[in-house]
Amino acid sequence: MDLTDIGHELQHMHKRINDFRGSLDLDVKRERMKELELAMADPEFWNDQNEAQKHIEENNNLKRYVEGFDSLEEKIESLDVSYELVKEEEDQALFADLENDIVALRNEMNEFELQILLSEPYDQNNAILELHPGAGGTESQDWVSILLRMYQRWAEKKGFTVETLYYLPGDEAGVKSVTLWIKGRNAYGYLKAEKGIHRLVRISPFDSSGRRHTSFASCEVMPEIDDDVDVEIKSQDIHIDTYRASGAGGQHVNTTDSAVRITHLPTKTIVTCQSERSQIQNRERAMKMLRSKLYQQELERQQQEIDELRGIQREIGWGSQIRSYVFHPYTMVKDHRTNTEAGNAQGVIDGALDPFIDAFLRDRVS
Repeated sequence: MDLTDIGHELQHMHKRINDFRGSLDLDVKRERMKELELAMADPEFWNDQNEAQKHIEENNNLKRYVEGFDSLEEKIESLDVSYELVKEEEDQALFADLENDIVALRNEMNEFELQILLSEPYDQNNAILELHPGAGGTESQDWVSILLRMYQRWAEKKGFTVETLYYLPGDEAGVKSVTLWIKGRNAYGYLKAEKGIHRLVRISPFDSSGRRHTSFASCEVMPEIDDDVDVEIKSQDIHIDTYRASGAGGQHVNTTDSAVRITHLPTKTIVTCQSERSQIQNRERAMKMLRSKLYQQELERQQQEIDELRGIQREIGWGSQIRSYVFHPYTMVKDHRTNTEAGNAQGVIDGALDPFIDAFLRDRVS
């Protein structure tokens, strides 16, 4: 960059800050923070622990936006001063520092903008992610194991905690089914971008003739919902099975009937959990998963009704993949919803998903 470029960049940053200010309703947020802080100062604040915790979480969320915005605004003002100084002094060291600060602030603003986009209901919640292979036996099951590793690595890079709630290994290799509980702020907000069919094209390691194969796997993502969200589940509508767990989990998991499968009879929805040593704990986890799944289904049903009224056609099936991962005859990952591409396919399956998630979130509000 030269000084002219930096001047244009600063102008663009000021415009973005004004856009942030317009979309955040900062005055409303600051006033609400005052109300919450007054409530927290009340000696009777902790009489209702659940309500108190909700107040604290709301206040912390408001602070992230307000203090984040204030920090960005201060940094831009500081860069304005540095810019004027560099124009007067023509000092190369100062220019290099200014250029580095511009790049760093641009990245901070991109991250802050992404946080603003994660404002839909339950975006801040933990996520429950399920992977299932399509037709194709071992090849598709191996593809699920690759996706499993990809999401685990992505979550680790984000600082999220990953717990395996259910794991069913493939007959020869790979995974038949896996359910992850991904815990961290905005986990669902990010991972909702991954819901859909994922397609792999490669030379199969399981084909002795070295032929190219196309495999599919489905990714289902649900928010973990709080107990105060109203989802009615009648006892007569569920069937509960217990069985011996399989796969990873330690000696105890594989020698007791601790795993739980719950079937919701009206919708034929099935959830399973084997992560805990106790059958009671697995049942509680499974019920929580069922509530999340039924709630997600209701949201999708409502969205489908809206789409039908608007005349929107949505294809469902293995042919309507959201993303393709190609390893032969070239390497590329392409998201078919946003046309985002990456030539480093290996890097993507090593967890570099942020460009695809970022593009998806921005596309939804554009």
